[in-house]
Amino acid sequence: MSMSKLISVKNITKDYQLGDVVTHVLKGVSFDINDGEFVSIMGSSGSGKSTLMYILGFLDKYTNGKYFFEGHDTSKLDDDKLAEFRNEKVGFIFQSYNLLQRTTVLDNVLLPTTYLLGCDVKKAEAEAIKLLKRVGLGHRMKHRPNQLSGGEQQRVAIVRALINNPNLILADEPTGNLDSESGEEIMEILQDLNKEGKTIIMVTHEQYTAECARRILHIKDGLIIKDDVVGSQRLAMNGDFKK
Repeated sequence: MSMSKLISVKNITKDYQLGDVVTHVLKGVSFDINDGEFVSIMGSSGSGKSTLMYILGFLDKYTNGKYFFEGHDTSKLDDDKLAEFRNEKVGFIFQSYNLLQRTTVLDNVLLPTTYLLGCDVKKAEAEAIKLLKRVGLGHRMKHRPNQLSGGEQQRVAIVRALINNPNLILADEPTGNLDSESGEEIMEILQDLNKEGKTIIMVTHEQYTAECARRILHIKDGLIIKDDVVGSQRLAMNGDFKK
């Protein structure tokens, strides 16, 4: 597995201003993440963990500091280039799934490909079908999200995150709306994707979930207070993500 540096964050701050009131959300955050790592960002509500994830995924901009992605100084990238990075290099998994409710499972998965210039539609559809079968949803492709369980919807969201073969997968509380069994299944999928070389950054407030990663960044009041390597990665379930 390649261990080249994928992300380098140097003294990142993030402020929000409403009228005369300034809220300091991130207060000088620094860390590196190598290609192929599985990292949890763990903290309580309001700690700044989701804000940090949105910055890493080019969904939000930082106030001060430096963020290098694949060696690129992101402060020097224009909005078009940031959008390209966001669509082609990052896959997002959200707690609330963020699926289009009136659209089929297959079309939900294919949505990110519609923003790719020169995308081969037939090839993309074949890849989507293969991935959906891989997560056990081959029989659900023509269903709509409201016909699926929470665990099934999150598996659709994972496949959508993978469809453009991104360098980085960002998961924001991916098990937060799921029962324990469905949550275990999602973590098993993420662990197996990491074994295959995908870089994964997961935001969570749960120690049990965080320990599925190989490294935990603890964030409190906008600061990284501890950077732990997980001595023995907790395995979500027995068995592998079926191919």
